[in-house]
Amino acid sequence: MSVDGTLFNKIWNRHVVADLGEGFNLLYVDRHVVPDFNGSAFTRLRDRGLKVRKPELTFATADHSVSTDPNTPDALQILNPHVQNLRKETQEFGVKNFDIGQIGHGIVHVITPEMGIALPGLTVTIGDSHTCTNGALGALAWGVGQGEIVHILATQTCVQQKPKTMRVNLEGSLPPGIGGKDLVLFIIGQLGVAAGNGFAVEYAGSAIESLPMESRFSLCNMSVEWGARYGMIAPDQITFDYVKGRPYAPQGANWKAALEDWNLLATDKDAVFDKEVTLNVAGLKPQITWGNSLDMVSSIDGRVPYLNNAMDAAQRANMKAAISYMGLREGGALLGLTVHRVFIGSCTNSRITDLRAAAEIVKGRKVASHVTAWIVPGSEMVKRQAQQEGLDKIFLAAGFEWRNPGCSMCLSANGETIGPGERAISTANRNFAGRQGPGSRTHIASPAVAAASACAGVIADPNQVMLLESTS
Repeated sequence: MSVDGTLFNKIWNRHVVADLGEGFNLLYVDRHVVPDFNGSAFTRLRDRGLKVRKPELTFATADHSVSTDPNTPDALQILNPHVQNLRKETQEFGVKNFDIGQIGHGIVHVITPEMGIALPGLTVTIGDSHTCTNGALGALAWGVGQGEIVHILATQTCVQQKPKTMRVNLEGSLPPGIGGKDLVLFIIGQLGVAAGNGFAVEYAGSAIESLPMESRFSLCNMSVEWGARYGMIAPDQITFDYVKGRPYAPQGANWKAALEDWNLLATDKDAVFDKEVTLNVAGLKPQITWGNSLDMVSSIDGRVPYLNNAMDAAQRANMKAAISYMGLREGGALLGLTVHRVFIGSCTNSRITDLRAAAEIVKGRKVASHVTAWIVPGSEMVKRQAQQEGLDKIFLAAGFEWRNPGCSMCLSANGETIGPGERAISTANRNFAGRQGPGSRTHIASPAVAAASACAGVIADPNQVMLLESTS
């Protein structure tokens, strides 16, 4: 049996520059992307008299600090100090900056794969914890801190402690409309928010083999939400079809050579993992969180749990606090709870297929009068493609706001927040108390659930909403 034959180990071993002892390796970094909140790393580099080692392998974009308001008088964020600093520093250091309004601009974990910056077999670092998104391509991708960013800029290397490996096998045929967000919420609900601590996770199984590329991004994006630093899927034909022709992907003869190499990356049949888990996802229903932790999740037709079902006093206390904060009652149904806000966006669910899924439900309907609903495309490329397909018109006709790319609503920045006591259906990745604004009540779900709930005005099952139309 092979101890180095996993997808993770194959890529890790290729990139070891030096063994530092005690489980730490110095790894070569193939591609590095710097978001706006990390722009000061260039300043620190200059203060130390250093240059960017390989500027052609470094990219930048502004996402966390930018307003998504299409009517803002400062559309190019001229007055935004984070954006201005990123422009200045990248120009000085010769780094490609995907600026606002340009193809390539957008949420960093959306633009990195769509531009072909992340590729199978590469190491990819970004100053944000959801960098594991890019592992969906079969890349080794992880989030880094400010000190690490400076080190990568100066040396094109990063120190990492090698983790254990885990494979999560997802078996069974997924019903129509069930995707990556439902899968990862189900995994977290079954295994817990700390089950991935200390592991690099590979997702495999029949459900993964048939999973579309953008659902794979959603799944790997939230690997960090259950403790895993790395989330990966072996590259296959679905991956190759997605990557081909992207701006920074191999072209011509290099494409053929790349394919030959990428086909060697899949985990060997005799490879050994430190841990394996198998979950049956056949017939999985849409998933939605009910509390302030992602393991507080159930099927859309589920109910708030009873406190006497808690395993211990600590869990009981957490459940009691969550039920109170979320304005729920023990045993109460989730379906039918009044919704005030709907947010479809974030690095988890803002890609073109996410918008298509939402538009299919929204078309011909209206957002409930008491609901404020936003669509935030993940990138300029997604925005333009959606507009070419007429999706923006569908959303606007229904009463959604059509916004510009950015992260603001996900992390409650730039005045884009959900008010105290307002119940929101969000396609983002975090639901802790106050994440989307002080006192906000966030239920994490898929774009389909969010769209159906916006039109119903209450938490709604998209399958039931569509069934009502077909039988009316």
